[in-house]
Amino acid sequence: MDRIDPTEQLEGRLADELARAARDAVREELREQTRKQRRTAALYAASGAVALYAGAALALAVGLALALGLPGWAAALITAVLLGGLAYALRNAARPSASRPAPGGAARTPAGDVVGGAAAGMPAVPPKPPVAPSVPGPDAPAGSAAPHQQER
Repeated sequence: MDRIDPTEQLEGRLADELARAARDAVREELREQTRKQRRTAALYAASGAVALYAGAALALAVGLALALGLPGWAAALITAVLLGGLAYALRNAARPSASRPAPGGAARTPAGDVVGGAAAGMPAVPPKPPVAPSVPGPDAPAGSAAPHQQER
């Protein structure tokens, strides 16, 4: 039978205790971070709810102000149209600029290059070449053009 050396036992216990202490420290740090994140999320949620009520109060104030000079239904309709326009503008502002179409229906790449469309007065399709390109034969010198492509 192999007898375990007391130093090895001590090293084993020390390693186990060190690992347990490290795990406990990591768990405690994660608990603390989770607590902070929950509090932050709750504050954001409360902020959103208060902003919603503030927006409703503002819409009511606009509607009541318009109702001073207009019938109630017209004031409500104008307020609804204003809020719809604001929602549409905010939705468009939230989109990334790469997904917005360029003028003329062309799309932009992330680098800002226009792909297709009639942007900046350019035609949507490149013009057709006047003469079809031809491939020189194997015995033609490099850089020579076909007879119909030479200067006229």
